[in-house]
Amino acid sequence: MTLLPYLLPALALIGAPLFAIIAAGAMLGFYSVETDLAVIAIEIYRVAEMPVLVAIPLFTFSGYLLGESRAPQRLVRLSEVFLGWLPGGLAVVALFACAFFTAFTGASGVTIVALGALLHPALKQAGYSPRFSLGLVTTSGSLGLLFAPSLPLILYGVVVQQSNLGTPLSIDQLFVAGLLPGLMMILLLVVYTLWHNRGLPRPPRPNLTEVGQTLRGCFWELPLPIVVLGGIYGGFFAISEAAAVTLLYIFLIEVIILREIPWRRVPEIIRQSMIMVGGILIILAVSLATTNYLIDTDVPRRLFETIREYVVNPLTFLILLNIFLLILGAILDIFSALILVVPLILPVAVGYGIDPIHLGIIFLANMQIGYLTPPVGLNLFIASYRFERPIAEIYSSTLPFLLILLLTVLLITYWPALSLCLVR
Repeated sequence: MTLLPYLLPALALIGAPLFAIIAAGAMLGFYSVETDLAVIAIEIYRVAEMPVLVAIPLFTFSGYLLGESRAPQRLVRLSEVFLGWLPGGLAVVALFACAFFTAFTGASGVTIVALGALLHPALKQAGYSPRFSLGLVTTSGSLGLLFAPSLPLILYGVVVQQSNLGTPLSIDQLFVAGLLPGLMMILLLVVYTLWHNRGLPRPPRPNLTEVGQTLRGCFWELPLPIVVLGGIYGGFFAISEAAAVTLLYIFLIEVIILREIPWRRVPEIIRQSMIMVGGILIILAVSLATTNYLIDTDVPRRLFETIREYVVNPLTFLILLNIFLLILGAILDIFSALILVVPLILPVAVGYGIDPIHLGIIFLANMQIGYLTPPVGLNLFIASYRFERPIAEIYSSTLPFLLILLLTVLLITYWPALSLCLVR
């Protein structure tokens, strides 16, 4: 029995499923305090009773449908018509298009794979240096996680709601809070992009005929962000209702009206998307049981008291938190990190007077950058595989973008009003 706590990390290192490790840890903890293990089954059932959780499979399936259609190409073309005539405009197009796509798919690696084949050759053909093009596309894939209807935002809200801190928090508030920090990230990258490519020749402005043809081509997709995001921000839809509307709208467009996705492909897309959803939900279920054990045994309070002995200033705590989250984001996927780490750091952060909404934006902003943090950031390896370039070249090409994103994380961390002004 005494060897079990050491056996679990060893099992994790040799590739045992994460949910099995978490569940075993919860069972071991409850057994050690002589609590009936049926409490774990109760926690799993509690997940099934969360109304907001319906949004996760619906938004995930919507994102997979978009990725399988020709919507990404139309999105890039639309952005190119309105922004591509600027010096460096195609690079700006890449930033906005990838952020929009990642917001709906919730997975930055998918964005690199789906849009990278389209944007990377186009950037090189337009005269951008290979190094800049590679760094831009790799970086752009991590943008968008702070925008609705991002799955990590929804999942953070679910975890906080189940932590029973007595602090009210809704998913709608998180969607609003992520708006300005997410825009600031993109705009600072846009400024760098325009400055870096200021010597490129300016492409000709599109004529009215091209604009009209592009708008007609995007006729069905244009209302989607207006209806969905307007409904969420305007308070017309609950999150689960917005997810259902999004899925119905995308399904009607891509499968029935435009017929870009044949009916025979739909079951396979459902299977692929639900594999991802199943992984998230089973980890969430067993993690809630672990969280319950930690709360029952007063671990967060004791952790806070231990940290308080060494870190008195909230500002110092925040900078240490940033360092920890950057390392975490480089070695763990965002969904696992949210479910495993948030229940531990949330009570500690609240003890330092940090708003849970602000903490969520800090957490996700760091996890975005974690995807790009050497030596093991996930997006670095995805880009290396996708574009068949050495990993050292990927490191060097993303470095300027990484430094800019680090600056934005510092601004988000020490300027709480950026996240909270629209909420309050």
